[in-house]
Amino acid sequence: MSTAAHILVVDDDEPIAASVRRALEYEGYRVSVAHDGRRAVELAGAQRPDLVVLDVMLPGLDGIGVCDRLRARGIGSLILMLTARDTTADRVHGLDHGADDYLVKPFAYEELLARIRALLRRTGPRTDADLLELADLVIDVGAREVHRGGRPISLTALEFDLLRYFAERPRRVCSRAQLLAAVWGIDFDPGSNVVDVYVGYLRAKLEVDGQPRLLHTVRGVGYVLRPPEPGPGDSE
Repeated sequence: MSTAAHILVVDDDEPIAASVRRALEYEGYRVSVAHDGRRAVELAGAQRPDLVVLDVMLPGLDGIGVCDRLRARGIGSLILMLTARDTTADRVHGLDHGADDYLVKPFAYEELLARIRALLRRTGPRTDADLLELADLVIDVGAREVHRGGRPISLTALEFDLLRYFAERPRRVCSRAQLLAAVWGIDFDPGSNVVDVYVGYLRAKLEVDGQPRLLHTVRGVGYVLRPPEPGPGDSE
């Protein structure tokens, strides 16, 4: 995964969105685009971009509503709001709803890029260590948040630590003894089934609505986190 900052551009004017995307990609950023507020919330939840360039005037769910939903869900992406409204009251309104900065349309791309650089300097772009991804599973290590297919998954502290351990070793089989030592900090107890119980908890939360299995059993050895394979799923 690239360490370049990931930016989500949200604008219902497709030519403008495409133009902004090209300008950002030319500067080396990774860019996603949404043309309405609901799609913006969906993508932000699934991708956890470093920064959202968000137009206020959107069909349906407007930019203020998008801000409210992102902050209510604990999504901490930086938000740069774009608007044609130039009053102090409008700017304060956007900032009060969770925006980090405000840029008035029409704007020069040099100013847009400068605002983005300034915002990203507050935290710096995410690095490979911050996000762990496998198929449609995204683990935000710093925020201790997990999403699958854009759906937030609530995990206990131990469940999160176990899943993170697997995700840091994708496609590698982990034995029960290895997992007990690393996650629980205890020596192997052949009579304990705690690893199997917690793997069951994770599967129940990761496989809602028939989602393909990610956490597989390797008989006689342990477990492995790997992408779904074509054909019949693992029935264990």
